Amino acid sequence: MFNIEGFNIEDQMSLARELELRLHDFWHDVDTNWGRQAADFYTEDGVFEASEQTYRGREKIRQFYEYRISRGPRVAAHIVSNFRVGSVSRNEAETTWYLTLYAHDGEPVQVSAPPIQIALATDHCVKGDDSVWRYKNRKFETWFKGGVPTTTFKG
Repeated sequence: MFNIEGFNIEDQMSLARELELRLHDFWHDVDTNWGRQAADFYTEDGVFEASEQTYRGREKIRQFYEYRISRGPRVAAHIVSNFRVGSVSRNEAETTWYLTLYAHDGEPVQVSAPPIQIALATDHCVKGDDSVWRYKNRKFETWFKGGVPTTTFKG
């Protein structure tokens, strides 16, 4: 748990839970709504450093998810674990967590297989004037990869 002057334990726990719930809402949109709202979770100038490509700006991130939809049916489950809050202020926070990704093109039900990626993720989050936390930068550091390729958009 982080320890920042001016944050009592209740503030720390509340902030950590708020950021974690935001992360779960993001992946729920990606997995069940094909990421139609995913770009809105980023700042206008947000950066998404995926495993093989970097997308700069909310519009480029939106294009990535539109491309993902255009490819046709795909089943994906982005599993988040070991969520931690690092450095933080009232309007900025850095979080880390692990992503375990199961994915395969096509309709459900897919044959079960090992995850196609396990990565350490680092998010730089900022709180906007509207009091909503958004991602200024998300970076994946892939530790394990195999099986089905992750989605990559080079447009």
